[in-house]
This record gives sequence, structure tokens and C-alpha cells, in this order.
Amino acid sequence: MASKKYLLLAGFIALFSANSVKAQDGNSGMYRGGGYDVSDTSLIPEKRLPQQRDFLNNQYDFPAKPRNQWEIGISGGLLNVSGDVKSRSIFNRAVKPLNTLGFGLSVRKAWGYVISTRLQFIHGSASGYNYEKAQGYWGHGNQNPWSRTGYGSSPVNYNYKTTINELSFQVVAALNNLKFHNARNKVSYYALAGFGALTYNTKIDALDAAGNRYAFDNIGIGLTGSAYENRKDIDNQLKDMFDGEYETDGETHSNRGKLAGGTLRGMATAGAGIQVRLSKKLSLQIEDKVTFSSDDLIDGQRWQEWPGVASNAPSGLTRDFDNINYFSVGLNVNVGGKAVEPLWWMNALDYGYNEMKRPQAKTEDCSKDADGDGISDCFDRCPNTPGNVSVDSHGCPFDTDGDGVADYKDKQLITPTECQPVDADGVGKCPDPECCTRIKRDDKPEGCGSIPSGSINFASGVSKLGSSAMNQLNSLANAMKSNPNCRAVIIGNGSGTKVQQQRSWDRVNSVINYMVDKQGIDRERFIFQYGNSTGDVDAVDYRSAGTDETGPSNTPPPFPNLRK
Repeated sequence: MASKKYLLLAGFIALFSANSVKAQDGNSGMYRGGGYDVSDTSLIPEKRLPQQRDFLNNQYDFPAKPRNQWEIGISGGLLNVSGDVKSRSIFNRAVKPLNTLGFGLSVRKAWGYVISTRLQFIHGSASGYNYEKAQGYWGHGNQNPWSRTGYGSSPVNYNYKTTINELSFQVVAALNNLKFHNARNKVSYYALAGFGALTYNTKIDALDAAGNRYAFDNIGIGLTGSAYENRKDIDNQLKDMFDGEYETDGETHSNRGKLAGGTLRGMATAGAGIQVRLSKKLSLQIEDKVTFSSDDLIDGQRWQEWPGVASNAPSGLTRDFDNINYFSVGLNVNVGGKAVEPLWWMNALDYGYNEMKRPQAKTEDCSKDADGDGISDCFDRCPNTPGNVSVDSHGCPFDTDGDGVADYKDKQLITPTECQPVDADGVGKCPDPECCTRIKRDDKPEGCGSIPSGSINFASGVSKLGSSAMNQLNSLANAMKSNPNCRAVIIGNGSGTKVQQQRSWDRVNSVINYMVDKQGIDRERFIFQYGNSTGDVDAVDYRSAGTDETGPSNTPPPFPNLRK
């Protein structure tokens, strides 16, 4: 009966929460959850900025994963022990006071759209009693509380109250955030598993307020049915008898560790839950979690006795490990600046579906190119690009630092992420370093003879710059800074196979990215060439560009799927 009431309570809460979310979405028309601007570089961690830059320059097909918020939660609910003594629910009347409540704190972080981890602490107490009398088996010497309090072979009604503290680390899997036919999650279903440690301190109510043993022999006298049939009347008799003080220590292990007065045990846990979005920051959580303790004394009793079987008969005794169930309702809040919501609320397919829809929304004649940038009006996302401005495959001017201001009008070409957002000229909040100021296009060319020529050597099969290569590029960077109107040609070698061509591109890209990111050189001052068939396949050559020499500073990778 109690479990049915729990389910009804959980269902009512979930229904109420879902209706609240529906009303909120319908009324506001603003918050729909999930989704974010994939071009917003301020959301990208520094270690993933190279991927984001390649994505924005159409050199890589996938945007970098954004920084996402942490979730902090509080919960409260029912804490029950499944053991040798029947667990008490909030609807049982005999054992007093009410000792079935738990409280929890948790911190959760998403590492992907499906997997997240959570650290959870739970504190609470659980209690229970048997309305059937035990037959008097209390072995193990004075460890047993009923033997220690002098009951001998007299029958008793087992009871207990235990205080539990639990700390666990859990892996949580979102089950429904990859949606093919809906844009957003309003409800998140999840499963969890983890491990950790717990402490328990169990007490028995064996003596009344005067220190005398209870008269369990009198319980049930005058009742004609079985204990199960008369349990309501037995509940009332036990309620009148127990004082609820729990003065006697339960049976404990002599070889178990202790912490803060309780028995320390390792544990494993598993569970499932549902979260309902209340707002962009808040969510309601309903969860059921089971803790597997590998311990038999959480309820203070080692042996479970079947009624009607002689106390000293082995067939009448069973021994099982005690497990803990925590059924809870919680409230979670998302915290963290410059970050999207926790990723389990977001649809990983959102960006892909939006990209697939874009060409279908176009109504222009695909044979026309109104702004002359080489991209058909049918696919041109920036249809009014000024002449002589380099564009990407979508017809939009390059934006090297991802600050939302195109390179051709950006007065601070490399704006660090921490200095964004920027003003209309692309200048961030931080002081403008001299090295990162964009070179004016109308400067008169100067002699570029001091720009050196050379080769950057790479280990076989490697595209990452080594320390010696960086030192060599530092000299090239100093020469280019001294001659701000000069350009350099970066040439990758290797054309015999697809792998060589892709590696040639990757190495040129590494060199230019280093010069742009670490040295603050304008990307437009480089000419990107790869697949040269005459040079060393494990080297990238560089030289000064000729007076009238032109070429792209970005070019798509030839075979990106060959990358490891």
C-alpha cells in the first residue's frame, strides 16, 4: 500500500511540473531551452579554440563543444533499509518518532551530451519494526542487543533506528536528449551507477523510560487471527508501548572501520530518475536510488527469523545483506557564466538540422552571384559582401578571432576570448596590444628583403610543432613585425598520396595558426600553399611573397576524414 502511495505522489508532482513548464513555454514565447550560437567564441574553452577557429574558417566541419554549466542540487525524501527487520514507512504507526527521512546535496557536470558525473552526499535516518514476534534466537554472545538487555529466550518485536551518511561518485547517462523529431527537452530521463562509502549508527528501542524491558509477551493477546491479519491492532499496541528513545546500541561488527561514531563501509549504488525543466536555471528532480552495502547489520539484526519456526532450527534462519533505498524529490540550479546549459538538456543534432534547412529556405536564383564573391546567391549567407573581400564557402567574410566582426573591418584582428565581447570595430575590453592591431590595407608597401626563407622540419607522420620549430618561427615573426606590409608564403610538401596531401595541409595550418595565435600576425599576411611535389615531405618551407603575389590565407582541407 505504501509503495502505491509513493507512486501516486511522484506522479502528481511530475504532472504538476510538466504542466507548469508547458504553461511557461506557452506564455513567455521566449525560453525554449537548448540551442546556442555556434559562432560565439566566448563559450568555447581555450583548449578547444583551434577547432573552433578552423570551423569558423570552414576548415573543419564540426563546431567545438561549448563550455557548459554545473548543476547544484538539493533533495529530500524517504530513506528505507531493506534488511532482516521490516522497514518503516511514513504510513506505519507503531515506531515513533518519524525516522524515515533523508536529505541530499549533489554537484553534477556534463562531459558530453549523454554522459555526466555527479558527486552526492546523503544524510538521514531510517527505522523499522516487525509486527511478528521473533522466536528467540540471539546468538553471537553479547553482541546481540536483545541478549545484552536480558531478554533471554523471550520473544520480542525487533525494531531499530539507524543514522546514515553516504558519499558517492556516480556516472549519469541521459536517455532522451538525442531527438530526431523534436527540438528541445522539457523532461530528461536518466540512469546512474556509482560507488563510494557510507557510515551507519544503529540503535534499538529495547527498554522503556524507566530502564525496564518491554512486555512483548502481552502484544497480540486476545487477538484471534494471524499476526498479519491483526497487524493494525498490533501496531496500536506497539505504538502505546514503545517510548521511541532507541537507547541500546544495535549489533555491530568487531572488525569494521569506524568514522564519527558509525560503522564505515564501502558501497555501490544504482538508480534512475526524471528531471522536469522549470526555467532556464531551475529543474525539478524525482529519483529512486538503491545503495548496495555488503553489510548485514544496518538494521541492527544479523538473522532474519521466519514466524512459527523454532528459534534454534537452521531452516528457520536466513541471512541477507541490507540495502538502502532513497526515494527523493529535489530542486537543481545551473551555475556558471559564459557557458551554455548542462549538455543533457541540449539536442546534439540541433546544429546539423538547422544547417540542412538553410538552403531550402533560399528563394534566390542559384545562377546569380549579386556581390561577385564566387558564392551563388542561393547559398550566400552574406549577400552584400564588399568587393575584393575574401569569403568562406558560405559567402561570409572571414572572422579569425570569432568576435562577430569580419576581418576586413576588424581593427583588432586577434581579440583574446577574455576580452570579448567587442565593440563595432572589433576592439575588445582589454588594452589593445601593438602586435595585434590590424595593419591598414592602404599602407604603402616597403622592401621585404629582410623576411627570411627557410624550412620547418617535422617528425615523420606528425603535424604538431616542436620547440625548435617554434624558435625558428619566432625569428620569422619578428621579421614580419618589423616589416608590417610584407607577406609570407607557407608551403607544405607532399603530394604522392592522399595521406601526404592531408598531412601537408595540416602542417601548413599548424604553422599559420601558431603565427596568428601566438605571435599576433594578421592571417591575411600569409599565403597558404600545400601539396608541393618537389620539397621534403617532412618539411614546410617559407619565404617572402613577391610584390604582386597573391593567394588565399585559408583553404579547406583536402581529405579531413583521413585525420587520426
